[in-house]
Amino acid sequence: MTLVAILSGAGISTDSGIPDYRGPNGLWRRDPGAEKLVTYDAYMSDPQIRRRSWRMRLDSPAFRAEPNVAHRAVAELDRAGDGAVRVITQNVDGLHQRAGTPARKVLELHGTARSVVCTGCRARFSMEEALARVEAGEDDPPCTVCGAVLKSATVMFGERLDPHVLGQAMSIAKACEVFIAVGTTLQVQPAASLAGIAAEHGARLVIVNAEPTPYDEQADDIIREPIGTALPALLRQFHAS
Repeated sequence: MTLVAILSGAGISTDSGIPDYRGPNGLWRRDPGAEKLVTYDAYMSDPQIRRRSWRMRLDSPAFRAEPNVAHRAVAELDRAGDGAVRVITQNVDGLHQRAGTPARKVLELHGTARSVVCTGCRARFSMEEALARVEAGEDDPPCTVCGAVLKSATVMFGERLDPHVLGQAMSIAKACEVFIAVGTTLQVQPAASLAGIAAEHGARLVIVNAEPTPYDEQADDIIREPIGTALPALLRQFHAS
């Protein structure tokens, strides 16, 4: 049984209407100031940043987005049962799970935008509930348990990744026979290092991305075609493995 690990980045979700961050039309290039909205120190110290952040979420396409053919292809490979599939995602949109990949097989390295967490007591609430409060007039809704600042349950710039989740991801990278990096620039560490770890431990490294990455030299295959056609075709190879 082949263990296929899939590291997905923002590029896998652009066909669902969610813009990426660092691509030619990425969010950071169009609005460099937007990066402050997801930077922990700026968010915590500046109520105006928090208000902008909540307004941005109200308008975010991520909460209206539906899984696309690439997300569904990953779920279909899992359902086929011809091998073991594990998804390690840098995305926070939850679309792999909505496409049908079981949550227990998806590691969300950067957390989830579908929940919020209290920075004081660590209580968690649904993002839907928090946004309803914003729509009702609370421009910076505090925790209803302790009154502290609420934030998206995503890993902001300046925050550490969950060491347990990262440890699991590294174990998968070391154990898999195939490691597919799709829609990621492989520039954000430590997530990007998983590609190198997999290659060093003997995995076939496949990179599906429109632009070059720092790990291209270690890759066995590089695919520059659109993800919506390239990934389903690639994953079909493993249905009979």
